[in-house]
Amino acid sequence: MAAPNKHENVECSLNTDNGAAPHSPIVNKPTCIIVLGMAGSGKTSFVQRLTHHLHAKKIPPYVINLDPAVLDVPFPANIDIRDTVNYKEVMKHYSLGPNGGIVTSLNLFATRFDQVMNFIESKSKECTYVVLDTPGQIEVFTWSASGTIITEALASSFPTVIVYVLDTPRSVNPVTFMSNMLYACSILYKTKLPFLIVMNKIDIISHSFAQEWMTDFEAFQNALEHETSYVSNLTRSMSLVLDEFYMTIKSVGVSATTGEGFDEFLSKIDDATVEYDKEYRPMYEKLRSEKTHKEEAEKQKQRESFYKDHFGGDIPVKSDLLESVSTRVVLEQPTEEGSDEEELTQNTDDANTLEEESFRRYLDARRQQQSKKVIKKDSQS
Repeated sequence: MAAPNKHENVECSLNTDNGAAPHSPIVNKPTCIIVLGMAGSGKTSFVQRLTHHLHAKKIPPYVINLDPAVLDVPFPANIDIRDTVNYKEVMKHYSLGPNGGIVTSLNLFATRFDQVMNFIESKSKECTYVVLDTPGQIEVFTWSASGTIITEALASSFPTVIVYVLDTPRSVNPVTFMSNMLYACSILYKTKLPFLIVMNKIDIISHSFAQEWMTDFEAFQNALEHETSYVSNLTRSMSLVLDEFYMTIKSVGVSATTGEGFDEFLSKIDDATVEYDKEYRPMYEKLRSEKTHKEEAEKQKQRESFYKDHFGGDIPVKSDLLESVSTRVVLEQPTEEGSDEEELTQNTDDANTLEEESFRRYLDARRQQQSKKVIKKDSQS
């Protein structure tokens, strides 16, 4: 059974306690799912299974591949960065290494991302989800200028959810688990968007231990008893810091191999979409408004500085030249009928007379020059 379109009945918070005007709900806007994760966590396999799952539910997604270095994309991509930027040519042309080539390719693609936004907008009525697969090196997208541009561009126009794919078997080690949680926390506070942790590969090992560690501080401390390194001591301290992070974060276990957990994943995405519309969208609109006011204030400051340096005073409210010009428009009526035509005819005749006199003087001057030349020639002979 196909899942209903969640955007048809999205309600928004009308809380105006802080004086902010209520915002209108997002209608017929697809949810953008940005898939992030450490190398080897199974991001591409997750996107492949998610795409297959949505097609099986008759909800075909709009899929975008943002990894320029991938050799083969195992899912049907509507937009592929490799069609726009040649990763190997970028490396060769700019003499870059693998990571530098990926960053530069993303930067070049980001300069044309407005066209991608137009494509997504044109499919708003047809697609419920837009899925973006990012490069394998998480830092290349997360901490680059192009990644920030792409994320903020999507979040400013569409409901956007960050999905962090976690490699569950590797996270059995509590130190590795804590490293993943710290990275997830840093991404959450950097993007300021709804965040969902996807614990992948639960067909190999259950994710119950990770969920227990996130909800039970004592259980995580007990798991650290066998760790005696300096890093384990740091992990114990950091676990206290992340306690609030665990209280608000959402997580779900999935298997990209068997398809287990994807119905729950889509349910969490729907909840995150409502959360975006109620909490994150007003914040983005407030930040955009503050940025606009700041830019206007800076322009006004520059104008005042310019007038002070060049004219020794403040910006005039009205120009003195404009004030000296009368704002009244006077239309003078002719005193007699046809007087305008007579005046125009008289002016034309006067102009013709002056032209004839000027031409006559020119002819007389030329005759005198010719006469002088003839007289001079006769005298020489």
